[in-house]
Amino acid sequence: MDRPHYILLPVSPLFIALTVIVAFMLNLLPWGGMPGVPDFLALVLIFWSINQPRKVGIGIAFSMGLLMDVHNASLLGQHALAYTLLSYFAIMIHRRVLWFSVLTQALHVLPLLAVMQTVELTIQSMVSGKLPGWSFYASSVTAALIWPLVSWLFLAPQRRAINRDETRPI
Repeated sequence: MDRPHYILLPVSPLFIALTVIVAFMLNLLPWGGMPGVPDFLALVLIFWSINQPRKVGIGIAFSMGLLMDVHNASLLGQHALAYTLLSYFAIMIHRRVLWFSVLTQALHVLPLLAVMQTVELTIQSMVSGKLPGWSFYASSVTAALIWPLVSWLFLAPQRRAINRDETRPI
């Protein structure tokens, strides 16, 4: 109870769209196949599904998953299914996760990312018959480690000043 509780301003839909587009562009860079590089789009989808579940939901996750499938030339629907499940589970636990600190939120995000990667791994292994190994899950750990930074950056435009005007009730 020692941390300040912020009353957040409403988030701009333009800001949400900008963050999703930037995350998609980061996934388009050639480092996407390297182990340990997080799935930025999945991280942004989790963040907005937890913080704004009525604005970013399963439909946006599915459409962004289809775009990732087309970009990666993978089985059509692989990322779409994984992102849809990711968004569904994030929306399902969003009220509970928001009560915790940012570091504890990262511990809730890690299993969500691991489930998403397990779905992708299952589909890839069914199609190709190959298993990539445990280093495949390194990107989930990396994404959970950068969760506090992502959370701080995305909530920064919504925060009010701590030294508020005493004549206003909020």
